[in-house]
Amino acid sequence: MIESLLGSKTKEKILLYIYTNKEGYAREISDLFEYTLDPVQKQLNKLEENGVLISRRRGRTNSFSMNPRYPFKKELEALLEKVLYFTSKTEKEKYYNPRLRPRRRGKPLWK
Repeated sequence: MIESLLGSKTKEKILLYIYTNKEGYAREISDLFEYTLDPVQKQLNKLEENGVLISRRRGRTNSFSMNPRYPFKKELEALLEKVLYFTSKTEKEKYYNPRLRPRRRGKPLWK
């Protein structure tokens, strides 16, 4: 929907995922959207370099979330909320439902 603004459909999905789930990491996102890991990692790193996201090390994994100091955070979140409003119900349920509890170890992401 806003890929022409962001320059990439991958970036749009990553931002929507992190916005709805409050945080995420590269493998989780790549598995969910059935992308290879490399493009997701590159987009996450670009977003972090530009100050949109911040990362936190958790063991051997970098967890990304919105940067609370990003000057356009409110505007970006309002835009993402509008995109979610126009996203189909099935796509929202499949990709953008935040988890309410941690995933059991070894359990597949979906199927």
